[in-house]
Amino acid sequence: MSEQSNTPENPETPESPATSETSETSAKSYTISRFPETLAVVRLPAGAEIPEWAESSSIFSITATATETSLVCAGRSVPKKARHAKPYTAFCVEGPLDLGEPGVLVSLLTPLAAEGLPVFTLSTYDTDWILVRTAQADRAEDAWRRSGHTVAPAVPA
Repeated sequence: MSEQSNTPENPETPESPATSETSETSAKSYTISRFPETLAVVRLPAGAEIPEWAESSSIFSITATATETSLVCAGRSVPKKARHAKPYTAFCVEGPLDLGEPGVLVSLLTPLAAEGLPVFTLSTYDTDWILVRTAQADRAEDAWRRSGHTVAPAVPA
């Protein structure tokens, strides 16, 4: 009789019994701040200058790649001719968060995905931001609360 090896073809050997390891860690709950202003997500060509109409808000983000430049800015001043999507409501995870902390976005996006809510996410050094269509912001809050998270109005800085 030949000895079985511990291979993918023979995973159940005396040296390595088939056991499923389960994580005993519970999902961490987060405090999320909801910002009152309306935001827009704007698409500009790659290498574009930032337009004068782009106004800062609770978050102002410029993300540039080889194929596009995206802005997140106050929605009130975005011209109709600009390629954009709005209105969005911003939610910020209270931080600062540790850059090495795993699962923050998974914990926050899973309840929204279960509700069928699309999101636009951004991260800074200290925290994560989740933008939800304004018409769906209350549903996002409810989904987070049901998942054990706390949602509160943002405190002005």
